[in-house]
Amino acid sequence: MVFSKIFPSISIVSFLSLWYVLAWFLHSPLLPSPENVAQVFWRHCQSGELPHHLSVTLLRLIMSFTISMLLGCVIGIALGISEKLNAFFDNWLVIFLNVPALVTVILCYVWFGLTESAAILAVVLNKVPNVIVTLREGTRALDKSLLNMAKCYGFTRMKTLRHVILPQLHPFLMSATRSGLALIWKIILMVELLGRSDGMGYQLQLFFQWFDISSILAYTVAFVGVIQLLEFLVLKPLDNLALRWR
Repeated sequence: MVFSKIFPSISIVSFLSLWYVLAWFLHSPLLPSPENVAQVFWRHCQSGELPHHLSVTLLRLIMSFTISMLLGCVIGIALGISEKLNAFFDNWLVIFLNVPALVTVILCYVWFGLTESAAILAVVLNKVPNVIVTLREGTRALDKSLLNMAKCYGFTRMKTLRHVILPQLHPFLMSATRSGLALIWKIILMVELLGRSDGMGYQLQLFFQWFDISSILAYTVAFVGVIQLLEFLVLKPLDNLALRWR
């Protein structure tokens, strides 16, 4: 128990130490030291640029993630329940799963213009198929005997959903949520890089043109830090709440 609490800290310290040693050994602007990145990070925070662009990207992430999860869960559960629907839409699903994210982004911008709605749509189209597949497999894995028991005891649909279906779908929901956050923010950066005038992706494009590695790493650290905060402050508490019955 003690080691499980100490090891994460040791791991982070080891990573930073390795980074520092490599930066010192190479002594190249292509790999700035953690200290240099921290200074650049603070400078961008003081100027207000990083908080502004980070908040814009986070807003797009929240909107895209919410829409994707709602659509993906509804469609995935429907496909898992109905064999006919699944047989009809399975090929559609395979096609959307294999269309490259870059192609989807470009097509959305060409068809709907360089607008905010086109950017959100591109992210949603890339994420929804993954959620559908995860929830479809989760629905197929439901214990039919528990559903029959709920029916015998006269559970309402809402009560069956809350006490029988959702607890069984919980691992699949959390898997879709975590993989969704990891996938969506990467696609959002691509969307911003190609067609927006603000956000983290737009800034990273500018830093790339200037070969400003320190700023690229500073913005990366900022976004990864926010995603980790969401994990510890939102996802883990929700996970613990959903599993409190155990």
